[in-house]
Amino acid sequence: MRNTVDFLVEIGTEELPPKALKKLSQAFADGIEAGLQDAKLSYGQVDLYASPRRLAVRVQTLQAKQQDQTVEKKGPAKKAAFDADGNPSKALQGFARGCGASIEQLIEVDTDKGVWMAFMQEQKGQAAAQLLPEIVNQSLAKLPIPKRMRWGASDVEFVRPVHWAVMLMDENIVPATILGHETGRATRGHRFHAPQQLDIATPADYINTLCTQGYVQADFAVRAEMIRSQVQAAAQAAGGIAQIDEDLLDEVTALNEWPQAIVGDFDEIFLSVPSEALISAMKGHQKYFHMLDADGKLMAKFITISNIESSNPASVKSGNERVIRPRLSDAKFFWDQDRKQPLDDFLPRLKTVVFQQQLGTLFDKVQRLETLAVKVGRSLGAEPAMLERAARLSKCDLMSEMVGEFPELQGIMGRYYAMQQKEDQQVADALDAQYQPRFAGDELPSSAVAQALAIADKLDTITGIYGIGQVPSGDKDPFALRRSALGMLRIIIEKELDLDLELMIRFALDLHPQVTCNDKLVADIHDFVISRLKAYFADQGVSAEQFEAVRSCAPSHPLDFAKRIEAVKAFAQIDGAESLSAANKRIANLLKKVDAEIAETVDTSLFENAAESALFAKLDELREQVSDLIADKDYIAALQQLATIRAEVDAFFEGVMVMADDEAVRNNRLALLHQIYQLFTDIADISRL
Repeated sequence: MRNTVDFLVEIGTEELPPKALKKLSQAFADGIEAGLQDAKLSYGQVDLYASPRRLAVRVQTLQAKQQDQTVEKKGPAKKAAFDADGNPSKALQGFARGCGASIEQLIEVDTDKGVWMAFMQEQKGQAAAQLLPEIVNQSLAKLPIPKRMRWGASDVEFVRPVHWAVMLMDENIVPATILGHETGRATRGHRFHAPQQLDIATPADYINTLCTQGYVQADFAVRAEMIRSQVQAAAQAAGGIAQIDEDLLDEVTALNEWPQAIVGDFDEIFLSVPSEALISAMKGHQKYFHMLDADGKLMAKFITISNIESSNPASVKSGNERVIRPRLSDAKFFWDQDRKQPLDDFLPRLKTVVFQQQLGTLFDKVQRLETLAVKVGRSLGAEPAMLERAARLSKCDLMSEMVGEFPELQGIMGRYYAMQQKEDQQVADALDAQYQPRFAGDELPSSAVAQALAIADKLDTITGIYGIGQVPSGDKDPFALRRSALGMLRIIIEKELDLDLELMIRFALDLHPQVTCNDKLVADIHDFVISRLKAYFADQGVSAEQFEAVRSCAPSHPLDFAKRIEAVKAFAQIDGAESLSAANKRIANLLKKVDAEIAETVDTSLFENAAESALFAKLDELREQVSDLIADKDYIAALQQLATIRAEVDAFFEGVMVMADDEAVRNNRLALLHQIYQLFTDIADISRL
């Protein structure tokens, strides 16, 4: 038998759910890898394949057979294994029989709990072919499928009906039953181009056989790049620039096995409708890619991906054009209807929409925002009247026909409708920007009005939902509080807004009549929000220790938190940072052991060592300068100045016994160390570095 083999498994199905295909493919491969690791089978490269009608995994250089191993079986304790005359007890005899061994073949093993009897047994390694069926079945059973289905008279359950199963090791079939089907080497090609059975000779032939004979590109990543290049080329040929949304690309890739890009046209009359609405209709309903002209304006064209290599592309083109027209007509109808009344007319309808059962309606939320946005805006210099108006109109577009059909256009349509009725531009922009950032890397609100409304909207949701006890746990976060918290923090930090988060949380809680505001709830919500910064700063190269060094000081201004992070990150790079961190940790540990209250002043007359005097003199020299820098929030310069105390601190710990027998001397030294520690922790607790 060869030492390694090439392994392939493929599950052939009805069309798999496109939005779940990538996740299912990755989970299938992960499950197989976990099974191989548990079985102690080594392997090389793992390739994932996924198309609308198949999930497949190829494992290269797979260990063909497990290693033989010696297994220790533990029996009774020695003291229970023999009687007073040295004869084997019934327990020992039973253990020996179970092992198929004689008493003489048993050994003694020393353990922490004494001497025990044991048997060392040679266990032959199993062939991979014997283990793989169970590994594959276990992986399939663990796939993240919310609701499995049955088909026909079978008891088998899967995400879609299964029609075939391939399992090969090199040129040999691995016999097994997978989801009700006997394994073989027969796969299927494209449903229309090559519906006949195709035999896979070896795993290495899988991709080539499907491509050349089956009109199927089974590699998801390769297929996605095929679509991307075809779309870009088609747009260029049509005189436009393709706009490729990555989520749409993944979905279209999951819908096609043999993609072919085709350009279609629509009536230019529809260009009078906001482009976002037309794009939503094309992407959401038809999975079309749109294109822009050289000026960045939407063109009256679209690109569709066909799953067949048609002999009559013009027919495919005209068919798609017929389908898209009623979709765009609907969008135009909604646009025309919504503009027949001002945004204000939608406001009373918000009373009929529940925001959250305990927190009231969307109308109630708007009333809270009118107060909260003005409160936040005062610190930003925003015009109160403008903020009140923006808050009042903020949710009106949710009642429009357009947003009812395309929920992803909330805010966007509000801005358009506000502009139609000649609202102030800052108010109109705020209606859209209140939802920013919508995703990671999204732009942030630019004006003070938009920033205040966006912060207020997120803060109202966080405090209300958290306040009634619906705290996010695990993957459950139905109101997206984590995303709202991070979005709010990004606005505050990246737009350099000096806002007190704790005060804002308290004010927002008081606006919820259903919530009782107290110090613990405020602290819990503050901690929940600030904890979002850990991953945010980690993406910027900040270590967990650096983050905790600042968090332990509990700054209530997120912008101040960010400035301290910058200072700690810079401090960690300087010479002596490690030594000062260790010294601070030593100081912190000494101070923890003190039960009595530490004196606020240091008595120089109690100094017995030159190192004490030198350290106090250095501290006195730095104190005012560092305090001024901290007051100016120049934390980088403050820590750089404090770092110059390193030599005196090192000399102090080398030459001074802090915990002296004389109580007055000891307390005086602790007071000196406490002042140094306090000066550092006014910025960050560097003992945590």
